[in-house]
Amino acid sequence: MVVAGRLMSPGQPPAPQPPAPMLAPPTRIAAPSPGFGLGLRPDHYGDVLGSPQPVDWFEVISENFFGAGGKPLAVLERVRADYPVALHGVSLSIGSADGLDPHYLDRLASLSDRVDPLWVSDHLCWTGLGGINSHDLLPLPYTAAVLDLVVDHIGRVQDRLKCRILIENPSSYVAFAESEMGECDFLSAMAERADCLLLADVNNIYVSARNHGFDARAYMAALPAARIQQIHLAGHSDAGDMLIDTHDSPVCDPVWALYAESRGLWGDVATMIERDDDIPPLADLLAELDRARALAAVHD
Repeated sequence: MVVAGRLMSPGQPPAPQPPAPMLAPPTRIAAPSPGFGLGLRPDHYGDVLGSPQPVDWFEVISENFFGAGGKPLAVLERVRADYPVALHGVSLSIGSADGLDPHYLDRLASLSDRVDPLWVSDHLCWTGLGGINSHDLLPLPYTAAVLDLVVDHIGRVQDRLKCRILIENPSSYVAFAESEMGECDFLSAMAERADCLLLADVNNIYVSARNHGFDARAYMAALPAARIQQIHLAGHSDAGDMLIDTHDSPVCDPVWALYAESRGLWGDVATMIERDDDIPPLADLLAELDRARALAAVHD
């Protein structure tokens, strides 16, 4: 046995060691939290426009508002007059081997200029090939070459938007044999090299952990807390041999438990409920948001 550079016989107890020095928490890079938000969906336009809601901010799907006018954009402008708004995209395709779509970037930049959002986010994925959008968030192999590509693309987007963007961890159902690092290591290196921020989807962490058999808590602890700007909470479907990130059900108890732990790991991070299918009355989502507030109050 070797302790502090000295050989020890197997039966000899090690000498007491001085306590490890206390490390200062990392300097926070992400902006202060605006509180607790909801994804704004057409089912709830009437409620949101009709009276004030106990919501600190709303997140909208960027591509739904790329038009030059029309009802969706008119609604967004009315909502933006009363609430902060974040833009969340699904077609940036930050990992595409085809490169970034300049027309898409122009429309995203125009919307960002018009809305002045809290931030702009998208996913760690690719979404199409040869100009064809698959309308799905497709996984990436975690290799050094892909990391270089993603970092370059994030830099180009941030230069175009003149702000840091948020990249969301994916939910995944397959893993690539070519991967040279874990997803968490990839995200950490990406955020540091690109100087971007992270959107930590706690439901995606839970779904991927169940599908691939890794420790969700260890994954969360390894993320760079200083760069986590936002948290997503959502529901999923159980297909028996895997979980699928469907956003069509309430947040489940294991995801709530992970969210409670995240407050100790990451601190006060902006949190929102995401629902995209089988959308319930707004009151049901507000009740989930109240649960998030209550858990945050206990664990902060």
